Order: sequence, then C-alpha cells, then structure tokens
Amino acid sequence: MRATSRVVPALLISSVLLVGCAGTGDVEPAAGTAASSPSTTPPPAEPEETAPSETAGALPFDANTEPDTQEPSADARLTVSDIRITGEDGFDRVVLDLGGEGTPGWDVRYVDSASAPGSGQAVDVAGNAVLQLELTGAGYPYDTGVEEYSGPVPLTSADTSTVTEVVFQATYEGTTTAFVGAQERAPFRVYAEENPARVVIEVAHAG
Repeated sequence: MRATSRVVPALLISSVLLVGCAGTGDVEPAAGTAASSPSTTPPPAEPEETAPSETAGALPFDANTEPDTQEPSADARLTVSDIRITGEDGFDRVVLDLGGEGTPGWDVRYVDSASAPGSGQAVDVAGNAVLQLELTGAGYPYDTGVEEYSGPVPLTSADTSTVTEVVFQATYEGTTTAFVGAQERAPFRVYAEENPARVVIEVAHAG
C-alpha cells in the first residue's frame, strides 16, 4: 500500500505537465522554414506630382532701353526672308526670319528719327519712339540664294499694344535696316534663335 501511494502522485504530476505543454500552442518552426505573420509595413507612398516648371514667358521681363549689340560670325551671309509681329503677355514680339549661313549680329537702339541707309532720306515711322534695327552679317539675295522680304511696308498687327509698326528698308554694305515704331521708349531685349535662324526683338508693354 505504501508503494502504491508513491506511484499515483507521480503519475498525476506527469499528466499535469503534459497538459500544460499542449495548451501553449507554441510550435517551433522546422529548420529552414520561416514563420509567417501578417506584414505591418505600410505600402509605399505614391510619388507626388511635381508642378510644371515656369515657361520663359512667365519669367520677369529682363530688358532695358539701352542699345543692344552683337557681333556676327565671320562667315555670316544672311538675308531677311520674312517678318512677323505678335502681341504676347507683357510684351510685343518682332521676328525676323533669316536664310543663308553663319550667325547674325545686330545693333538695336532708340533713335530720334529714322533715315534710309545710304541716301539718308527721312523715313516715316508711326509712334512716339523709333527703335532702329541694323542686322549685321547680312548678304544680298544673289549671295545667299534667299529671296529678301517683300511683304507689306509698313507691317502692322492688331494684337500689339506698344509696337505700332515695322518699316523694312534694305540691305546696304552688309547691313539690313528696319525700324520698329513704338508708343514710347519702352524696355526691349534682342536675341537670336536657330533652326530656323531668326532674330527676335521683344518690346515691353507700357505701364
């Protein structure tokens, strides 16, 4: 009887331990197998759309009323083939399309009066101010193979507010002359573009 009483408590203790281990539910993963668990990492954020960059027309109008000059390339032989006038946001634009070779030069400045190249005869230009354009590095049509501008003289546009008209003159001794009439001596800027070649004059709107 004493031997039996010692065995029974030992069996009860073993049973309790087995039940306790089964109740935890923890099972070690097999070697080489990763335990799976729901991901708590948030999905990557969508990339933010960048605002479109400002266009050249939206930038401040960097100009003044001082003469603007540029030297032509040594091989320049260019003929004005067309002239266009447009009104833009904050300024008026005059474009001289060119044909030939090389890079154009220019001398653009306000003058007290307009006179024809060579003869010196007075030229009528509408407006309270006259912007004289001398395109250097110019060539005659028989040199460049480009037909020179033969459109309206003066050339006007209903879309402009400062530029009144453009009066094209002629090519004389390597220089082509034209006059831009304006309501006042407003700030202007000049630059060249390629493909196709052209010289651009932009005159700020008054006020």
